[in-house]
Amino acid sequence: MFKNGPIVCIGVMVADLIGGPLERIPDAGGLVLVNKMGLFPGGGAINTAVALAELELEVEIIGKIGNDPLGGFLMDNLDRRAVGTQFVQKDREANTSATMVMVDPDGDRRFVHYIGANAGFTIEDIDFEMVNAASVVLVAGAMVMPGLDGKPLADLLREASRSGAITCLDTAWDESDRWLQILEPALPYVDYFLPSLVEVQAMTGCVGPNEAAVELLKYGMRTVVVKLADEGCMLSMTAGESFHVPAYEVDVVDATGAGDCFNAGLIAGIYMGWSLEDSAHLANAMGALCVTEYGAAGGLRSLSEIKAFMATTPQSIPALGLT
Repeated sequence: MFKNGPIVCIGVMVADLIGGPLERIPDAGGLVLVNKMGLFPGGGAINTAVALAELELEVEIIGKIGNDPLGGFLMDNLDRRAVGTQFVQKDREANTSATMVMVDPDGDRRFVHYIGANAGFTIEDIDFEMVNAASVVLVAGAMVMPGLDGKPLADLLREASRSGAITCLDTAWDESDRWLQILEPALPYVDYFLPSLVEVQAMTGCVGPNEAAVELLKYGMRTVVVKLADEGCMLSMTAGESFHVPAYEVDVVDATGAGDCFNAGLIAGIYMGWSLEDSAHLANAMGALCVTEYGAAGGLRSLSEIKAFMATTPQSIPALGLT
């Protein structure tokens, strides 16, 4: 058991303009119609914090937005969902980060991203009294926060770990392919590392999730949780134990934010004192519900509703070679 304090989500805050289903990419000067388009709060820190708040858990967010209408839109959504926002900073020069998300008919997505105020988010923007009070600290969006990546990320997670918090780390895709060069100093202070399969493959050159996780454990984190989309997740621990938890079968509408909702489920289960395996089932359930609606928050449910979903929804038989 760990200390009694809020869950603190630190990282990227983004406004997502999501449209789909996109049948084809338009030619230059052309036009393609979609059936649905909307503006949604997004980014790893926001998506995870909102999902945790939906479970009626105490959660604070630390990040940076622009002093613009998109920043106001994000703050209004967070306030309405009872996420603590007193530690969100406003950048006086850059606009709020934004992403155009084009959703394919199968629910997969294509992204055009403006990093915006997230580029100016640094360790000086973080309230360490809040970090020291936290029971769980999640950093979401490593690799797209250049002011925090590298040594500052290691310093932040070291302090969170020293204060007794459970530490979690999630990444965004790294176009520069510097993965472990950036992450290595921070990994010894990570209790739960939360990458996707394609991310661990890029980091390690290993194909199988368990093989990749074993390689990553050499860098000092305690547990690697590899998100496998419709195959569920694979968890590997330093003690040598590993196990797979299958996914729940749902029809995919939009996969935006599914990994962040998964993170929220895992953190919530750990926070509530559930076993790691039960927490992984909760994570898979929240990720599955997320993809049934547009936007990361569209599929959010109360804990009682999620439990009912888990009790009545079949889980997939894994086809992936989990080695």
